[in-house]
Amino acid sequence: MGSAVERTDEHVREYLIYRGFTNALKHLDNDIKADKEKGFRVDKIIDQLQQFILTFDLISLKEYWLYLDRRLFCRLEDIYRSTVNKLRTSLFRYYIINTIQKGNLEKTQEFFQKQALELQTQAEWRDWFILPFVPNPEQNPFFSPYFSRQWADTFLVSLHNFLSVLFQCMPQPVLLSFDAEVQKMTSLMEENEQLRQQVFALQTENRDQRDRDGSIQHKLPPYVQNMDRLGDTELDLVSSQRASSAATTPSRNFFSTFLPQAKRTPIKPAQVSSGSSPSQAAVGRKDPTANQLIKPKEASQSKEGKPPSSQVSTSETCSSQSQQATNQSVNQNTRNKRIQDHEKERKELFSKPPHQTPEKKVEVGDAELTPTETSGDPPDSSSSRSCGAGGGLSAEQPFIKLSQEEYGEHHSAIMHCRVDSSGRRVASLDVDGVIKVWSFNPMMQTKATIMSKSPLLSLEWATKPDRLLLLGSGVGTVRLYDTEAKKNLYEMNIDETHPRILSLASSPSGSSFICSAAALGQSGNLESSPRLPIPVSGQLLLWDTKTVKQQLQFSLEPEPVAINCTAFNHNGNLLVTGAADGVIRLFGSCF
Repeated sequence: MGSAVERTDEHVREYLIYRGFTNALKHLDNDIKADKEKGFRVDKIIDQLQQFILTFDLISLKEYWLYLDRRLFCRLEDIYRSTVNKLRTSLFRYYIINTIQKGNLEKTQEFFQKQALELQTQAEWRDWFILPFVPNPEQNPFFSPYFSRQWADTFLVSLHNFLSVLFQCMPQPVLLSFDAEVQKMTSLMEENEQLRQQVFALQTENRDQRDRDGSIQHKLPPYVQNMDRLGDTELDLVSSQRASSAATTPSRNFFSTFLPQAKRTPIKPAQVSSGSSPSQAAVGRKDPTANQLIKPKEASQSKEGKPPSSQVSTSETCSSQSQQATNQSVNQNTRNKRIQDHEKERKELFSKPPHQTPEKKVEVGDAELTPTETSGDPPDSSSSRSCGAGGGLSAEQPFIKLSQEEYGEHHSAIMHCRVDSSGRRVASLDVDGVIKVWSFNPMMQTKATIMSKSPLLSLEWATKPDRLLLLGSGVGTVRLYDTEAKKNLYEMNIDETHPRILSLASSPSGSSFICSAAALGQSGNLESSPRLPIPVSGQLLLWDTKTVKQQLQFSLEPEPVAINCTAFNHNGNLLVTGAADGVIRLFGSCF
């Protein structure tokens, strides 16, 4: 408490200097110098008592103790009166022992002479009147404990603890409560910082775990890992087919080589080998070496320009067709099994995004696995789209929601919500004209309910004092409502020609507020100018909540227009307004 008193004295002194109260500052300094309570510093009070004892000033010692009794001890309950009397007795005995130890017997006799009438009726002092006549009192069995250093230290510690507890239990003024609030705020900030560090640590740990899980989940299955080599094999096969077809039928279209087997029309028997690209591609997928052996053979045939005989080609065609049918059936079964496994893995992989459905995942998977069945898109388009769609699998949340509460006292749509300057209360307005004033800390509780017969269009808290609420109506009035007394203080008539109070803004630096009033909307000819709305006239006024009078009317150029929203900056020196004509106006001044 002593440190809080010293800081408060410094703040008061600074305030008096700021205000120029020099006389009050002089009186404050004089009172602080003559302060007998020593700013509620227990150590200084003990030092003052010891100073009186060491200088043998019995009168000052008695007066100071009487002052403490009258100022502090009288506030205690009756059960503590015996403790105060014991401390007073020990203090006087400490004074007597000090006079004897210093060899000042005159002060010892003076004490008993002046205190005889008061002490002779008390039983605890009956044996002490012989002390001046005892030759060696420190060796006397009765007085020897009081001459020990242990007794003196015990007495001083007991007195110190008693005064400390007394100061802590005293009712403190509101001005001194700031110290407890500062300490509480400091502890809360430290606790919040520790919790924030824990949250950051958990976020980092979760992010690392998510990255590890993502790396495992994004590992491609074996079937997809071999897609690049399959693509190279098919590309080599297509290039060889293009070379052979160019030698045999130069007039064929280039794009016909990319058509599947079902869409081609067999023209010549010699083109069967070139038209069986899908089956050859399937064989090539299984045995790339066989595909490499086919390529030089076809290239040599194209260079020599000698077509094979029909018998050889027919036998080779029959044998190759039977072998291709067998291989195709085996490959088809293996391929279907791999497709099913791949679809399951893709469903697990893309199960996290909420915007993708399982049906869409299957379609994307089919588009990747059978690119030749699409009529217009290149083979890599579907895979690139699927990769793009799955790129944002683990989108990081922008913030962590610690708690969420709902206030359900309103029964219609909410128009305005405002928090007062202290941050303790909230005022909310609905379309039915019902205003609820409620607090949310430590629990949600409705403080006041206001019912309005006239329609309300705006709501704002007054800055000084913060218990006042400004209510702007649609009939040209602004009400000043006291939320603690729960009554209307004033009702200000703004302007009859501009009855709609669209916006209210309270100045942070004073008791004034901004009022935006607008005229009623006019109905124009929509057929003549459907896209040109008729401008609504408006006013921007400055009112004082203390005098309940208009202080200023702002000039709106080029013409008076309705102001839809208003806001002050942090110190109230700047006013920002948004008008119906699409112009933001800044007014700089001290309101």
